[in-house]
Amino acid sequence: MPLVECVPNFSEGRREEVVQQIVDAIKKAGKITLLDSRMDPDHNRAVVTFIGEPNECLKAAFAGCKKATELIDMNEHKGEHNRFGATDVIPFIPVSDVTLDECVKLAKKLGDRIAKELNVPIYLYGAAAEKPEREVLQKFRTKTFQYEQLKEEIATNDDYIPDFGERATHPNAGATIIGARNFLVAYNVYLDTDDMEIAKIIARNIRHSGGGLRYIQAGAMEITERKCVQVSMNITDYIGTPIHRVFDMIKREAERFGVAVTESEIYGMVPMDALLDAAESYLQLNKFDRDQIIEKKINSKSE
Repeated sequence: MPLVECVPNFSEGRREEVVQQIVDAIKKAGKITLLDSRMDPDHNRAVVTFIGEPNECLKAAFAGCKKATELIDMNEHKGEHNRFGATDVIPFIPVSDVTLDECVKLAKKLGDRIAKELNVPIYLYGAAAEKPEREVLQKFRTKTFQYEQLKEEIATNDDYIPDFGERATHPNAGATIIGARNFLVAYNVYLDTDDMEIAKIIARNIRHSGGGLRYIQAGAMEITERKCVQVSMNITDYIGTPIHRVFDMIKREAERFGVAVTESEIYGMVPMDALLDAAESYLQLNKFDRDQIIEKKINSKSE
């Protein structure tokens, strides 16, 4: 059976009742399986993860976007995470019997529908990008160019002509970015300091564009409530650059400044093998067969 994963990000991480209404709309609209739903008050962002057949995921994603358009006002939104709109990002990821190219077609179909029916301008990114400069989201939507700037410049700045829809942001929902990609791991490392300059230096040194690790996109975040800073990352290929390698490098970089790593977190869903890679490395397991894992053995027997 063809299966797609969809991971819409919404610009609301503080009002649980709003996020719940969005999740309810998603579940009601399509025959999907909800895998995860979580909120981050510092980023003021919610991430919802579900899987299903391609067309069912499309219907669910549209319903979530529609509900977010009704409930979230970007003119009042404040948060640490870069954002363009109420429904900020919608990626489609191939899971089984589906190609990345088919996910690209799905992204474009959804983008066209959202633009026409909800009047929200759409930008395509990742494998669905129509322009090379929009493939990497972090380069297209930056800390200095996000919702507030897009709202003013979409009509005049040709670099931000939407792929679908009019050259004007929605009055309250802004714009939405839709794309197709393979699995990634959202990974954050917390530092025992409130010095943003240290976090920025570490983020610059670890990300691929700064000469660091391949497949790493990284930025610095201030976590106000905890009075600390965070190196926030997307690992776009956890096999090419495993999580434990990322953690070790950040730890070494932080030690240069006399700063400790207090903890790390995986935000959203993660492939099991990504964690097993870390376990094998740190435990120095020799000739370990993953069929030794009871749950994996049980699952393989039940299939």
